[in-house]
Amino acid sequence: MKNKTAKALWGDFLDQHLEYAFAADPGVGYFGDTKEIADTCLELVLRGEKRATAHSLLGLQLRNEPLPKIGDLNIITDWEGNAQCIVRTVRVTLKPFFAVTSAYAELEGEGDGSLEYWKKSHWEYYTRELAPFERRPLESMIVVFEIFEKVFEKK
Repeated sequence: MKNKTAKALWGDFLDQHLEYAFAADPGVGYFGDTKEIADTCLELVLRGEKRATAHSLLGLQLRNEPLPKIGDLNIITDWEGNAQCIVRTVRVTLKPFFAVTSAYAELEGEGDGSLEYWKKSHWEYYTRELAPFERRPLESMIVVFEIFEKVFEKK
């Protein structure tokens, strides 16, 4: 693990959770693609208001990233890479963009929590995410919903 703050947070977590002593290193990163999004989403996770994230399946495929799976641990950082908490994936669901419901929007906890806000902000994000690959989001594209629980927080 290259990120020193993530390594320290992971060590603190392992001190209290020996059952993970032989687990693979967790993922390390932030939400979104801007400082504002990353830091806002981190604050929402820390307050317990953000309990999910939504990946585009196409984006994961184009970057050769694996699908999230139940039990995955991830260290969440701010935009600058300062580790703040650890989350564990508890559910993964795949749905087309057009089938996203207000319940998923509420789990993400962003903006006003409405489906309308979710669709607008995520469409804009997916547009930016796919542009380098000369692709664009579609209403039929598959969204990978990752529902998580915060299991550890920096003291």
